[in-house]
Parts: sequence; structure tokens; C-alpha cells
Amino acid sequence: MANGYKVLVCDHIDERGVKILRDAGLEVDYRPKITPEEVVSAVEGFDAVIVRSRTKVKADVIQRAAKLKVIGRAGVGLDNIDVDAAKQRGIAVYNSPESLTNAVAELALGLMIAAARGVGTGYCNLKNGVWVKESLMGTELSGKTVGIVGFGRIGRRLAELLKPFNVKVLAYDILPPDETVLDALSAKLVGLDELLVASDFISLHLPGGPSMRGFIGADRLSKMKKTSFIVNTSRGEVLDENALVNALKSGSIRGAALDVFAMEPPTNKELLSLDNIVFTPHIGGQTLEAQASAATIIAQKIVDHLSKSA
Repeated sequence: MANGYKVLVCDHIDERGVKILRDAGLEVDYRPKITPEEVVSAVEGFDAVIVRSRTKVKADVIQRAAKLKVIGRAGVGLDNIDVDAAKQRGIAVYNSPESLTNAVAELALGLMIAAARGVGTGYCNLKNGVWVKESLMGTELSGKTVGIVGFGRIGRRLAELLKPFNVKVLAYDILPPDETVLDALSAKLVGLDELLVASDFISLHLPGGPSMRGFIGADRLSKMKKTSFIVNTSRGEVLDENALVNALKSGSIRGAALDVFAMEPPTNKELLSLDNIVFTPHIGGQTLEAQASAATIIAQKIVDHLSKSA
């Protein structure tokens, strides 16, 4: 048990995660609407902090948290946590990337189909009383080549979901997966340029951060087929939005679908005005199942860590 330790929960998490913390004997201060200024002033005296993506745990917060032993991020990525500052203080940092795998992969698949069939354009026009059936000639996913850039948990799950569509899966990753994994998923490991040139659909599943900014830019977009689609459900910064606008307007690619943006909410008005693109507001992990899993997984990791510290 981890009796006596105090946990500050700064963002909304599923109540099942909070229950795990309390059942383990932790004192939980659940403040899902806490402001950045309040986090800095409140964090002192807590042994653990749990956040999602809204709250930032940067150096100023970590410096004030004299008793802090562990930081938990309910979800994928650690962009909003200063991992280096935490490491210098000997503070452990955990996240729960496994919790959102299926939800994000399902959305990526759905966005491929939505982009290929002009779902966004059809929906918006019909809402405004305009029938655009004749101009919405789509293409099918079945039988095409799908390139998955980033073949980690989500990329591999997407490959599983694609099996009934009879597609050819090309995979690219900086850390090549084992051949047995590729064989099980009927995927072929290729170089990035080969993937870009050969794929009808490209799905990005890449980590964020400064080193990945503009990873897919004008040069790489120019290698894609004119009939191809690109989908991004990973991090907004990995895809150069201005280069994407130019590619979509010039017809050098056919369409795109984005769940993530360089700035959220997005401010690129030219991007938002295009017809050959589908948007969702960063909902990759926004399913009841994924959020419950994210909360319970990170709560258990916090309990386990504090139990060892007791």
C-alpha cells in the first residue's frame, strides 16, 4: 500500500483511475480545471502529479515541488512534461501510451476512408442544402498500397485493422521491427522515399518534439503520387502545414486528413478553407474505452511507484 502519500490530479481523468489511487490509500486532490498559475502554487507538498495534455509540468512547477517523487501522464507522449528537469531531481515520469493504441488506429483508418470518399465536403454542403453527389467521385481503400510511417504500437495496430481491406502495407521506422512482427502483419519494411513514392495512402504515427518539426515537408510531399492521401493522427508539428496547403492546392497530392495541428486550436485559415481535406479536433484518444484505460493504467503505475518508495 502507498498510505499517506498525496496526489494532485490536474486534468480530467476517468473516475476509475481516481478510485484506484484512493483504494491504495493515497490522498487525492482532484482538480481537473486547475489553471497553470494554480499548479505552480499548489504543487508544493504533493508526492505525485497526474496530468493529461492540458496541464504543463515544466521546470518552474518541478522546482516548486520539493516532495515530488513521480509524474504521470494519462495518455501518449510527454511533450507537456519537462522530462530532463524531472530527471535532474530524481523524479520518475510515466505515461500510458498503450491505452490509446486502438482508438487512434481506428480513427486513422476512418480518416483514410473519409478523405478518399469526400465525407467532409459532402457533409458541409448537405448541411447547407447543396447536393454535390456528381462531383464527389471517390476512390476505394481496398486493394491499394498503404504506407505507415512510424511502426510502433499504433502503426502496427493500424496494419492489423487493414487486413480485411486486402491492401499492401509498407512500413517505415527508424527502429526496424523484427521480421516476425512484419510477417505477422503482412507488412514490408522499406525506406521512407520508397514508401512515399509507392503508397496510395500514407498514415503518420511519429513522435513530436523539435527534432521532428517539418519531418514531412515540401520535398517529401513532392515524392507522393498525385492520387495519394496523407493522414496525420500523431503530432501536428511533424507535417509542414504550409507545404501541405501548397500540395493540396496544386494537386500534387489528392487529399489529406488531420486530427492534429501545429497550433491547437488551428489558426492556419488557408489550410482550414480547403475542400480536399478532412479535419477532426485532436480526438484520436477521445473514446470512453481509451480514456478509462489511460486513467487506470497511469493510476496503477503511480501506486506501484509510491508503494516501492514507502
